[in-house]
Amino acid sequence: MDTSILLVGIVLAVTIILFVSDRVRIDLVAILAAVALAWLGLVTPVEAISGFASNAVMAMASVMILGYGIERTGVTSKLARSIVRYAGSSERRVGTTIGMTVGLLSSVMQNIGAAALFLPAMRRICKQTKIPVSRLMMPMGFAAILGGSLTMIGSGPLIVLNDLLIQSQAEPFSLLAVTPIGLPLLIAGVALFALFGTGILPKKEERPPGPTIAEIWGIDHPVRTCTLPPSSPFVGKTREEAFFKVRYGLDLLAVRTYRDITVAPSRSTRLEPSQELAFLGSEESYTQFIRDSGCIPSGDDSGLKEILDGEGFGFAELTVRPKASIIGMTPREIGIRQRFSIEPILHLSGETETRADFSDIPLTAGDTIVAFGSWDTLRLLAGNRDLLLLTHPEGEEMRIGKGHLAVLIFAGALALTMTGVPLSLALLTGAAAMVIAGVLTIDEAYRAIEWKTVALIAGLIPLGIAMEKSGAAALIAGTLIESLAGTHPLIIMAAVAILTTILSLIISNVAATVLLVPLVMLMGAGTGIDPRALALLVAVCASNSFILPTHQVNALLMGPGGYTTRDFLKAGSVMTVIFIAIATTLIYLLIA
Repeated sequence: MDTSILLVGIVLAVTIILFVSDRVRIDLVAILAAVALAWLGLVTPVEAISGFASNAVMAMASVMILGYGIERTGVTSKLARSIVRYAGSSERRVGTTIGMTVGLLSSVMQNIGAAALFLPAMRRICKQTKIPVSRLMMPMGFAAILGGSLTMIGSGPLIVLNDLLIQSQAEPFSLLAVTPIGLPLLIAGVALFALFGTGILPKKEERPPGPTIAEIWGIDHPVRTCTLPPSSPFVGKTREEAFFKVRYGLDLLAVRTYRDITVAPSRSTRLEPSQELAFLGSEESYTQFIRDSGCIPSGDDSGLKEILDGEGFGFAELTVRPKASIIGMTPREIGIRQRFSIEPILHLSGETETRADFSDIPLTAGDTIVAFGSWDTLRLLAGNRDLLLLTHPEGEEMRIGKGHLAVLIFAGALALTMTGVPLSLALLTGAAAMVIAGVLTIDEAYRAIEWKTVALIAGLIPLGIAMEKSGAAALIAGTLIESLAGTHPLIIMAAVAILTTILSLIISNVAATVLLVPLVMLMGAGTGIDPRALALLVAVCASNSFILPTHQVNALLMGPGGYTTRDFLKAGSVMTVIFIAIATTLIYLLIA
């Protein structure tokens, strides 16, 4: 055996052992593997760091930026609410709904794009349903990978397959030729977690979040909205004349007039027919107001409620600074709503707490005000000379107005991948467009990238290069194929499926396809098995990457899901066996 093949095998074995042991961070293991390969002379120094400029790494970093742009515009909030509204809070039903949706979406777009699109929504769904994120993230990722087998454009290996068939003067497959194999794979994957997820998914105890400002002060009422009819006695009155706080104990958080939303409307704001009003207060107080005003409750479908309930708004504690210019002045004299764009909810001066209207109470140094507003507005108060922000904002403002633009950019980037533009260039173009269009700032784009994941994939790519350069991959494939000569076709196909699965975990799935398809087509010609059937089996099983977090989708979700390599081994091994059994059997029956 060639020395280089032996050294590559040693590096590979040590890397897998460290991965499984979880004693060393996997991103560090990947980097150490790349460094070891360079020092052993198995790859050149340039090849050792080539992973950081690879198509896979650039695509992954870009898709993280695209996904964050979708999240910042509130699109994922709408998606999460739609899924929860349909599926409820049942883990099984939510997981099934997400799995089938992501899988079908992945059939016409890159699976990493489908996973990135749903990643922010998953966090919101888990928050709303109280389902641990570790119970939904992995099934979603597996469904994204499985969905790539529904059409011949769903994954890189299937796209490459037709090119290889044409080169071999064989008939290429039609767009939906793989659907009879891919659809059962997707259904089986979703059913696996729906029926046995409790046993194979990790049961990670998530640290319960600390109390919010609203919970600490006892003002964690739901935002309630209603529409003002022309017949209401409040029409034509100003906010001050309506006495919402005095009569009903309700805080008017925002007013929506057609598409214009005013948060913390001033006391001179005049109420008009068809305006939508958003209140904070007890249910009894709100019900009394509805009876007196004739307002029509908006219900859960309210666009204004959706925005205010999103991640862009919330409560914060503010205190009056010593020597502030507003000391001795009342909130009315200051014009606190117009000056600071916040809605004051309650006031604490010494031991005296005021939850009623405190518009005419003079402010003193050290007074605390709990206010509602956008996170960006509240964040700006951190540098204010009069008010000191006591609590860090609990979220970031949503750029609601750019939602359609963000979706258009995301869709455009994915559309470019279908025109032959390299995946990395298409997604990087979309990421750049997010910044140029103002959906994200350049600093936000950098923060959106999970650098641990980038290091993991970049470090593993040189290992794949070494496997190919040393001849280790070709040796493994050739030896196995020679040893299978004369055996039953089903055994040959199962062995090819297993070999493809193993190679796709070590080298890229496209590289595994390019390496194995010519070999298995020659093998098919000599064994009586349809060469196209073996070629299709290779392309399908090249996506059977569930055991280790080496697939782009698994690497993307590893951090957000809090997974370890052992978690993937436990659930992924079961999925891998099912995948091989279904793919081999169906291709044998339908094509071979």
